[in-house]
This record gives sequence, structure tokens and C-alpha cells, in this order.
Amino acid sequence: MIQGEIKSSFDGVEKTPLADVHGCCTSSLPVDECNDSKKDASTTISFAQPIIGKMPQLSTEQTLQIMKDAETAWDGGSGVWPQLPLRERLDAIERLLKDLETNQREKMVQVLMWEIGKNRKDAESEFDRTIKFSRDAMQVIRGINTNADGDDDVTNEFAGSWQSHGSTMAFVRRAAIGIVLCLGPMNYPLNETYATLIPALLMGNVVLMKIPTVGGLVHLLTMEAFQKALPAGAMNFISGRGRDTMPTLMKTGKIDSLAFIGGSSAADSLIRQHPHPHRLKIFLQLEAKNMGIFLPDLFQDTANRAEELSKAVDQGILGALSFNGQRCTSLKLFFIPKGHGAEFSRQMAEKIDKMHVGLPWQSWDDDDDSNDSKPIYSHFTPLPSKSRIDLMRRLIDDAVSKGAEIVNKQGGEIIGGNDSTLMVPAVLYPVTPDMDIYYEEQFGPIVPITEYESLESVLLYGQQGIYGQQVSIFVSEEETNNAAKLLDRFSTVFGKININSQCGRSPDTLPFSGRRSSAMGVMSVKDALREFSVPTVIAYKDSEINTRILQEIESASIFLQGGSSYTSNL
Repeated sequence: MIQGEIKSSFDGVEKTPLADVHGCCTSSLPVDECNDSKKDASTTISFAQPIIGKMPQLSTEQTLQIMKDAETAWDGGSGVWPQLPLRERLDAIERLLKDLETNQREKMVQVLMWEIGKNRKDAESEFDRTIKFSRDAMQVIRGINTNADGDDDVTNEFAGSWQSHGSTMAFVRRAAIGIVLCLGPMNYPLNETYATLIPALLMGNVVLMKIPTVGGLVHLLTMEAFQKALPAGAMNFISGRGRDTMPTLMKTGKIDSLAFIGGSSAADSLIRQHPHPHRLKIFLQLEAKNMGIFLPDLFQDTANRAEELSKAVDQGILGALSFNGQRCTSLKLFFIPKGHGAEFSRQMAEKIDKMHVGLPWQSWDDDDDSNDSKPIYSHFTPLPSKSRIDLMRRLIDDAVSKGAEIVNKQGGEIIGGNDSTLMVPAVLYPVTPDMDIYYEEQFGPIVPITEYESLESVLLYGQQGIYGQQVSIFVSEEETNNAAKLLDRFSTVFGKININSQCGRSPDTLPFSGRRSSAMGVMSVKDALREFSVPTVIAYKDSEINTRILQEIESASIFLQGGSSYTSNL
């Protein structure tokens, strides 16, 4: 069992300044009235950003103390957590997950809705996927193939196994790196943060987690569970202004690994702060400007093509506007064959106009799904801050001033008054290279549409851009040669090429990677465990006396007992 004093990273912060945390929305109407789908949100609901919590603003001195606590917990690799038998680390993380499921799920779902505007269905999905991802990682360590990566290795690199190579016997097992600094994003503050945090802990690392400024309240709800499940210092929380805390940590030179999900400029700045950057193991997930490319054959004037195009437009809307377009994997620029942009824009606008704009917890009646008993929640919800609205407004105004039109009804309008952050998505057409949104990542509810004259121009946009995350190609059966041409050329540009489907992260089922300024490292259940560990080899020359010696060592070694016994079978 875990031994040692249990303490929180936030012990002794009673006198620490607290910053107000604002919710993305509240309504002047009671919740039951907001749930009346017959009400017109644009005229009956007014929004404001209420204070929903407080967040400690740690000082430089407090940050350095937490760093010292992490160093003590790591203790050069000899601390309680890194030296704990693997099965006990697995048991500890399972206790953590059960505690969160049993005692915190609904509270965490509520916080995700209130702080970042995620609708109930998506908030519940984020929590549940996070728990599943964590358990899948544990199954991989146990040597149970969850089909998460489609990999069926005979050896277990995480628990370890003995191998024979000529006259050399070797035990190979991945071991912890050291102290890992995790910084997660605001859009998936739980799922994306835990996709690095849990694998790092499972492999025996000590973790420092920077709570995001927006989307951070959900992590406060987890502290007690971490405190009960893990030994002192294994998991540490840091909150406050990043400028006051993160450079301080990096400049100590004691951070061994950086897991960062966010913007590339912030990542570059952090890495430069480390006095020995060559020693820093880096995992980054950054920006993207994912393309949605529609090939000409989809626009043939036939009934079959019309149906195919309609389905492709549906995928395009999901790709562009799921969670208000606030996903790194969102489709952020649509390329339509010349002469078809106006019709495509009209179709997309008509479909978006039928979708629901409202509060995260607001449910709606839908005539098209009258036989479906599941509630339909708002498709588009408030953005988490006024600064996001300001950015959307700048990009829209710039495009309109240079010739683009807002195609859909109320596109770009703010619903709920001056204090609201609820924006109706804006379909922009025609978008041209002189507009900011042609190259800049919007990370919000704007759908820019441009026309192309040749596939070569589309290829050049992808090849010459600074990002390389994903691309979606929409094609019919008669355009497969051109689709193959795009696929081959883009196979060295993007991490994932989607055919007739939106871009998606799916790290729990497929490797999630990227090139250039979009990523550094690979995310999946198995790859995440690899990112936060190093292969460690115990080797000896095969002889009778060495075998007896290793049998004795193995029986006393926690590290060697992590895997299957080889010498005991000799």
C-alpha cells in the first residue's frame, strides 16, 4: 500500500489572492423556461457572465515551493511513487477514477457547461471518454489488448518482459522520465489534459499540472480524489497567471518533460526558458488550419450526387462547428470547385439555420427526430469569454470589408445583449487569400468558404502552410483518381487524411499526430504511455551462474517483478 503523509498542492493557500472565475453564461429566465423550445432565444433570453467560482493565484515563491515538493516526491527516481510496484500504481489510479465517477461526475459535468459552454451531452461525453481512456491505458499496461491501437505485441513493454538475443538475456521495460509539467487546453480541459496526465502518472512520473485560466474549475473538483489516492507530491496543481508561474518552473531546469496542448508561440516561449532544452522531452499538440476539400464530381446535377453532397455538407458542418468550432481538429477552411461556391454556401447556411442556438443545458423539440426519446441540446452555445467574441468579430469584419458576405440568417450576431457571448455561426463566402481568415486559425463558429480553379492550387495551400494536422477530402465514386492524387501528396503533409468524413482526434482508437507547427509527438492509448517513459534494459550474458544470480535479484527487485518471469522458467 502507499505510505506517506497525504497533502495537497494547495495546502496553505488561505492567504493567497483569489481571482473570480466567470461562467460563460446565465439567463434572466428560469431554467425551465429556457428549456421551452418554442421560445425564440434571440428575443426572450438575455445573458451575462456570472461569477461561478474562485481560483487561487499562486505567487512565484509558492510555485517554487511546489517544485520542491515535486522534487522531494521524485527524489532522483527513488521516491514513493516512482518506486511503487506497478500493480499498486494501477490500483491507486483505479481508486482515483472510481472516486471521480462516484462522487464528482455530475458536478464536473455542470462545471464544464457553466464555465466553457459545453452542452450537457458533450460535457457528459468528455467525462466518460476521459475515464475510458484512462482505463484503456491501464489495460495496455496489464498486457490486455483493448484494440485501442490495433497492436498485438507478444511482449509487454510497459510491465516488462524477458527476451533472448543470442548469448544475451535482457529484461526490457519502460520506466519513468522524471518530473512532467502538463498544460491542458480550455476546450477539453478534462479529456485532453488527462490524456497526458494519467499516462505520465501510470508510468511512475511525478506530475505538475498547470490549471488553465479558462476551464480550470473542473480540476478543483478532482483535488480531494487525487489527495486520497496518491502519495504526497506525486500530483501537484498550480494555478494563477501563466507568466507568473510557468517561466519560474522551467528556469529551475528540474522539469524533465513538457506536455503542452495550446498555441505554438506559448510552447516556444516555455521551451526557451529551460536552461537545458536538449534534456527536455517534449510532447506538443498545437494549432491547425484543417482543410475541407470538395471534389468537382459531387456537384453533378443528378439525384445521387445531390444526396451524396447533402451528406458531405452534414459532415462539413459537424467538422466546422462541433463545440462552436473550438476544436483543434475543426474544419477551418472549405475548398469548393469554381462556380459551385455560392450553391454550397447556400446549402450549408440553410442547414445551420435549422440548428439550435441556446444555453448548454437547454433541450429542444425536433420534428425530424420526434421518435427519438433522447433530448436534443443546443448545437451552438456561448463562447467562454468576451475575448473570443472580439476575435470572431475581427475576422468577420475583415472578411466582409474585403468582399465576403455572411450567407446565413443572423450569422455573426450576438444573442442576449451586450454582455452575452452567444454568437450565431457565420458562413462566409467568398473568402479570398487577402483575408485574415484565409490563413489564420479562427477556433470559433466561423465557416469560411473559398473556391479553387485547380487541384494544384489546393495542394499548394496544404503544402505551403505552416500547419500539418488533418485534412478532409469529400469525393464520389467517379473522382477517386483525383482523391488518390491528393492523398499521396498529402501523406507527407498531414497526420491524418479523412475521406468523406470530418476531421477528428480519436486518440483512444487511432494514433493522433501532426506535422510542422501542429504537433510534436503522437497521442493514443499506447503512444501516450510511450511519450512519458523511456525503455530501460537489464541485460546479462547467458550462463548458469548468471542465471542463478538474476533469479535471486528478480525475486527481490520491484522493477523486475513488474513483468513476467523469464529466469524462473529456466
